[in-house]
Amino acid sequence: MAWMTYISHWFDEDDWYEGHQRAKMSQVKQVGLLAAGCQPWNKDVCAASGDRFAYCATLAIYIYQLDHRYNEFKLRAIMSEHKKTITAISWCPHNPDMFASASADNLVIIWNVAEQKAVAKLDSTKGVPASLSWCWNAGDAVAFVSHRGPLYIWTISGPDSGVAVHKEAHSFLSDICLFRWHPKKKGKVVFGHTDGSLSIFQPDSQVGVLRIWNVSRTTPIDNFKLKKTGFHGLHVLNSPPKKKSLSSHSPTKNHHTSSTSEAVPPPTLTPNQAFSLPPGHAVCCFMDGGVGLYDMGAKKWDFLRDLGHVETIFDCKFKPDNPDLLATASFDGTIKVWDINTLTAVYTSPGNEGVIYSLSWAPGDLNCIAGATSRNGGFIWDVPRGKMVTRFSEHGKNGIFCIAWSHKDSKRIATCSGDGFCIIRTIDGKVLHKYKHPAAVFGCDWSQNNKDMIATGCEDKNVRVYYLATSSDQPLKVFTGHTAKVFHVRWSPLREGILCSGSDDGTVRIWDYTQDACINVLSGHTAPVRGLMWNTEIPYLLISGSWDYTIRVWDTRDGTCLDTVYDHGADVYGLTCHPSRPFTMASCSRDSTVRLWSLTPLINPLQINILADRSWDEIIGNTDRAVEPGAPPLLCGKVSRDIKQEVDKLIGNPRGKKLRWFSECLSPPGGSKNLWDLVAVIKGQDDSLLPQNYCKGIMHMKHLVRFRMSKAQELTTVKMSKFGGGIGAPSKEERLKEAAKIHLRLGQIQRYCELMVELGEWDKALSVAPGVSMRYWKKLMQRRADQLIQEENDDVIPYCIATGDLEKLVTFFTSRGQLKEALLVAQAACEGNMQILQLSASNGSSNPDGNLEDYNELLHRVSKELAEWYFQDGRAVLAACCHLAVENIEVIFFLYSMNWRLAVSVGTVLGESAAQATQYALELLARKCMTVTTWDLAADLLMMTPNNELQLVKLCAFYPGSTAEINDLHEKCNLPGVEECMQLAETAQANGDVFETIKYYLLSTEPEKALPIGIQYIKEQISNSDWTLDSVCPFLDLLSYIRTERLVLHKCSEVRNELLILSGYAGALLAIRRQYASIVPALYEYTSQLLKRREVSVPLKIEQLSEELDAWRACTQLANKSTDELSYTPPSESQRMVYSTLVSRIKEEPLKGIIGPDYVTGSNLPSHSDVHISCLTGLRIQGPVFFLEDGKSAISLNDALMWAKVNPFSPLGTGIRLNPF
Repeated sequence: MAWMTYISHWFDEDDWYEGHQRAKMSQVKQVGLLAAGCQPWNKDVCAASGDRFAYCATLAIYIYQLDHRYNEFKLRAIMSEHKKTITAISWCPHNPDMFASASADNLVIIWNVAEQKAVAKLDSTKGVPASLSWCWNAGDAVAFVSHRGPLYIWTISGPDSGVAVHKEAHSFLSDICLFRWHPKKKGKVVFGHTDGSLSIFQPDSQVGVLRIWNVSRTTPIDNFKLKKTGFHGLHVLNSPPKKKSLSSHSPTKNHHTSSTSEAVPPPTLTPNQAFSLPPGHAVCCFMDGGVGLYDMGAKKWDFLRDLGHVETIFDCKFKPDNPDLLATASFDGTIKVWDINTLTAVYTSPGNEGVIYSLSWAPGDLNCIAGATSRNGGFIWDVPRGKMVTRFSEHGKNGIFCIAWSHKDSKRIATCSGDGFCIIRTIDGKVLHKYKHPAAVFGCDWSQNNKDMIATGCEDKNVRVYYLATSSDQPLKVFTGHTAKVFHVRWSPLREGILCSGSDDGTVRIWDYTQDACINVLSGHTAPVRGLMWNTEIPYLLISGSWDYTIRVWDTRDGTCLDTVYDHGADVYGLTCHPSRPFTMASCSRDSTVRLWSLTPLINPLQINILADRSWDEIIGNTDRAVEPGAPPLLCGKVSRDIKQEVDKLIGNPRGKKLRWFSECLSPPGGSKNLWDLVAVIKGQDDSLLPQNYCKGIMHMKHLVRFRMSKAQELTTVKMSKFGGGIGAPSKEERLKEAAKIHLRLGQIQRYCELMVELGEWDKALSVAPGVSMRYWKKLMQRRADQLIQEENDDVIPYCIATGDLEKLVTFFTSRGQLKEALLVAQAACEGNMQILQLSASNGSSNPDGNLEDYNELLHRVSKELAEWYFQDGRAVLAACCHLAVENIEVIFFLYSMNWRLAVSVGTVLGESAAQATQYALELLARKCMTVTTWDLAADLLMMTPNNELQLVKLCAFYPGSTAEINDLHEKCNLPGVEECMQLAETAQANGDVFETIKYYLLSTEPEKALPIGIQYIKEQISNSDWTLDSVCPFLDLLSYIRTERLVLHKCSEVRNELLILSGYAGALLAIRRQYASIVPALYEYTSQLLKRREVSVPLKIEQLSEELDAWRACTQLANKSTDELSYTPPSESQRMVYSTLVSRIKEEPLKGIIGPDYVTGSNLPSHSDVHISCLTGLRIQGPVFFLEDGKSAISLNDALMWAKVNPFSPLGTGIRLNPF
């Protein structure tokens, strides 16, 4: 295993311990990523191979891969090595893991997708490579050509490596736009020119023959009108990504890829149905940045991402009255408004405005956005009406770098420009003030406390404050100190008179207006600072984004940098958050992505104070108290004060409401509102109180069918208003189809048939008619006798429903990844909407009740499958919603990877039914609090659980204070003092009670005495042939809470090593029991290494460990791999024996909800610039990273969580506890 060589030195160093080193993870968590659209500048910008496809934004390549289990494409990686516009991409025909890309800075890169790294680079090519393609006949050779030619061939490896010029392909008459090699004829190549001609070179024939063909038919075989915006690029795959019932780990081999040039949709003709298309997929890229994978056989999108920005995003802002809507302004000339829950575009501005540098929402619910452009002045866009209502041209053709709508006085808008003016005007264009600066003005911000005060940032390195109530055009204050131009300025929303400024000198300065002084300089960025954002609840929290690709979080009290985020792949321009969701931040960048972040880890103690029901003083404070050096975080903003006011008004027990309101304010988007709505339904809240958008999320099972029924009604009757349809509103025909679909899934077969007839789709109507009555079917039969059955088509649905074969239908939906459809059908069945056809007349009575039992089981199964889909996608909250919707309360909480606080809040409100789950979440949360500062909080949390004595013992045993402090904690936890514990331990030892002996020794003045006693007992247990995991785990778990500084003493080294080995082995077995497959091999390997390198005597042999691991692999590989893979070998008889012994030893997991791997929110989001290799797997870590105590070794946060749940000690073998919670 890769990692062992990497960290083997730890295993040799017995007494390594650095008191202050603590494992750590990032405080700012990525929770959402809005990928860039496909660029419109170049031709060869999409490619595909096997089960992957890729497309190029301007600066990054997005790689999607088919998830075989759910049959859907997921973003797997973002490649952002290129610093200038990417010009072409080509997938290697011989190796599905490799593609080549070229960019405008004369660079060609060969990229390995599996390892996510560049394997070769060719710098400074002659001319910009405009098109490139792998040579089909040669192994490792890529050909590329600039607009004028000639054709170069770069051999990457081997004896002939280097660049050669094609002997014949040069001196073209017209520029080349792209070229292709012939896939069969070796060395034959065709060039397409900008004047519409083709040049073909064939070895051993005359040079440069121009041939123009046409196909034998003049009309297209078939045509698909896919999207209203024009095509930009098209890439056809000969064979589709294979569907597998079981997940497959290797992409299907030998897929050849051919390609056509830019496609323009042909005029619409009636499709020629007689011709059956070969199975194939096409990767399509559209002019608006949209990307899709179209299945030509089934005529449906396998993947479609509507529009996206294709260039740098300069600014992003949340809508003042709706924290779910985010507007973005881009270099591509558009403003787009996104729903951040679904990450889809809701509105896009009409036309191209040139480069848009800045945007500002109108205050309140005015639904307008002001935008500032590089050459075309400013404008106001009325968002729902979709048109520009005003334009501002006072700055002429000069760029406007910032536009700010006053939120205290909605009539005023400020702009600042390269012409040196900051202009204040009314929205109808009347100029109120023109403030002249000595050079370009880049930023301005209205004061949040005084409607007449505005600050500006200028190229002359100064910050100015103007007062609008006077007629003077001179600034009230000028702040000097920056050593390069000042860009943005921001007033603090919580501290009057405090403002910050970011500059090209790489620093952020904090100014106090009342003292006329700079009170702090924040240094750390290594390039100009652009984005700036104050937190609206924590007065000292400031966040900055820079051209150095990072986002930094600052504590402005002492200027420390609390965290640095490296996920963006280029300059970070805009940062924003919404006051009603103050710990969710959005950022935008030159990498053309928008990312969403959760800042809640920064205020952990505060969240736990809310959960532990501490007094308001420990949750909410005033600004003066909060900004004292070293004061714990307190909420000082409007949203927290509003919550307090509402809670104080409530009569009775307000705790449930308080937890809900705080949870909604602190949680990132992604289902927490949905979750609380479901909790309210389960607690019996009246349906009329449900919010309007409840029906858009995951609904409780009792609402699902009812809401969909009314949706079907609405689709059948409503005449869509002109705007209501939004982007590409459906036609009447489409609406009727949609209505028919819903009626069908609700079991209303006759309505479905009639609608189908209305649409002229007789066959569908006919095949379902027997579900109504044989008479009705005969009537229809006469009207239309013809029948048609197509395979692998949605037409299978009506048959299944008419015949009541729901099991088959649910399987069909599930195999296609249409889990929500499967859920709807199963629920409709449970409500008795599906009738099973009784053909014989004599058998009048059917037995519906017998089926309901089966349907219920079906419903729970589908719901669980849907939950797993959300969960492995890193969306644990929505997974929990799926379980809650079918009232599967026991399971829900274990779903929360890392979201223990939300789990505890919801569990507390649900009460008794979720007690076991809440207790587990509380215990993990208490482990999180076992850091230096929050011990009494951990005790408070544990006191909220029933039967908490043992948990409190572990807490006190691990507490590292002085004797007096330890006794205080013992007293708080109702445990005897340390002296008394010593006597109790001796008494228990005399009575032969091992567990009590260990317990009291751990609480005494000499906790190390517990080690030899406990370890001796565990070794005796393991020596018996019939020992089980449950007989040793409680003892190991208790021993692991010995204080770290005692465990690492030199005199304890032998027992410490034995404890580490036994914990590692028990951890491996627990990981098998809980199906944490990704860490089982690492735990076995870790235990073997310790056995090999340390002086110990334990009843374990290295050979035994490797036998068990091999047996586990052999016997469980069936579950993880598809059977038709060549590598599959069935387990041998001896392996089966070893594995069955293991299984009998491990027993079943009592807490069902813990089973299965952990997926932290954001764990499937690729990061851009910070690449870390896991020391457990040797692979690149995707998602959040956890650093071990040496500060260098890293593992994924998912693996760290699973490891710590089964083995408390660090993988480095140091004896330090792992605490990733």
